[in-house]
Amino acid sequence: VLSLIVVSDVLCVTVIQGQDDWGVTYSSTEICALKASTVEISCTYTYPSRVDGRDTEVNETVWFIKLSGNQPVYLRTDSDYQDRVEYSCSEKSCTLRITDLRESDSAEYQFKFITNQPGGSYTGSPGVTLRVTDLQVKVTKLPSSPPELNCHSSCRLPDRSSYIWYNNGQKIQSQTSSTYTVNFNSADSHSCAVEGHEDFPSPPVCVSDRPCERVIYTDRSICALKGSSVDISCTYSSYQTIESKFWFSPERSHQWQSPSQPEDLSEDSQFRGRVQVLETERGRSTLRITDLTESDSAQYHFKFTTQFYEWNSSLPATTLTVTALQVQVTRITVH
Repeated sequence: VLSLIVVSDVLCVTVIQGQDDWGVTYSSTEICALKASTVEISCTYTYPSRVDGRDTEVNETVWFIKLSGNQPVYLRTDSDYQDRVEYSCSEKSCTLRITDLRESDSAEYQFKFITNQPGGSYTGSPGVTLRVTDLQVKVTKLPSSPPELNCHSSCRLPDRSSYIWYNNGQKIQSQTSSTYTVNFNSADSHSCAVEGHEDFPSPPVCVSDRPCERVIYTDRSICALKGSSVDISCTYSSYQTIESKFWFSPERSHQWQSPSQPEDLSEDSQFRGRVQVLETERGRSTLRITDLTESDSAQYHFKFTTQFYEWNSSLPATTLTVTALQVQVTRITVH
């Protein structure tokens, strides 16, 4: 799991100061983070140590967003956030951590602290605007020139960001800018990532309108219950006729005859009788694993070969986490 991915290139510090030294200070006003990554939103807060002869004590700290109708949604108790948020708070500072970011997490996040003083609660408003984005490769075809590729996101990444480009799933060592002019090959696919965060690349795109060499996984991560079944899917294409295809897991490489030659998961003794590969439509493959065990937690890849080509990508595939149910008790103070 990664920490904060990318922050807007202008890091303003917002100081919201109330009367009598009540206030909240956010470390940044805007954050741009990659989909499926983890983000941290931090603040410090102040309050008078004593009011009317009474020592001030902080009873509760909360992070929330406001939806339509201006009603607050408290993250710790909301079903969309409950298993993805974590507070790390000390005296007069608090950090909100959100994992497995979704585009629907794009919102304004505010911090509130509640004290023992009469009416002694304070909210830092305005808060921190979080925008969640994914990377996309945009292809611009120029007359009499090679195609130009642009690594695009819906919110602005820092100008100092360095990029990684992939050709048919393999890293191109010499390319670090957000734009890339390719030597045209109609069979190639291209994708990009922000350097240091290669686990969150863009989907590969075909440079031409013809089918190209690529595999796109439906899910980057899946969480499933022990004893249940799971479907792991991808779409794939090639400009040549595909002669063989199978699913494999790099974590099972100790079972392979050669560590560099992946082997079909359905022939692995750990999965025998529990694995089924479904192809309900052309160019789409689904790996179904039944009777899941916690040792099935791993990354799962799809591979195909043609007469002259073998898909051998270094891009991340689908990560499966198998877990058992647990009862967790949370005590909430309602004000």
